[in-house]
Amino acid sequence: MASLATTATNVARRRFKELHGVVVTAGLMSKTVKVQVGGQKWNKFLQKYFNDPRTYLVHDPNDSLRAGDVVAIEPGWRVSKSKRHVVKHIVKPAGVPIEERPPIPTEEERLAERAAERLAKDERRARKKAAEAAESALERAERMLSKARKEVAARERMMGLGNPTRRQGGLSVESEVD
Repeated sequence: MASLATTATNVARRRFKELHGVVVTAGLMSKTVKVQVGGQKWNKFLQKYFNDPRTYLVHDPNDSLRAGDVVAIEPGWRVSKSKRHVVKHIVKPAGVPIEERPPIPTEEERLAERAAERLAKDERRARKKAAEAAESALERAERMLSKARKEVAARERMMGLGNPTRRQGGLSVESEVD
């Protein structure tokens, strides 16, 4: 099943194209930059193309981008409500050279990190499920024990066997020892 999912992911990845844009804002949000991608839109009435730039919130894992950088972005998995793209590479840096910045992880590194995070999440989920199962088994055993004790007490009362340490006629026969 994992190979089927991997194959589907690879096919989907090949289907998407990378976009080039300019970093508009960087450093205001943690691991997030806003990238403006150019585009044009056809106006039917005027029979003319107009500029229609789009802005995307893009995941920058190492905070390596600065405002003014020209970058290549590609669709990735959803990181948050509005972040659905990830930085692929820097086309043209603005200001600080690329060598002096933290490296941008490759697609393979990002996929490996995601797989490791997913594996850790599955392990945590399995541990939590096992703990909940053990806890519910313990609760079930305690309920059964309580029920058995009540049944034994009821049978003793019915048979008139009563425990001599119990109250008889309003007086306690049991002596309290400290």
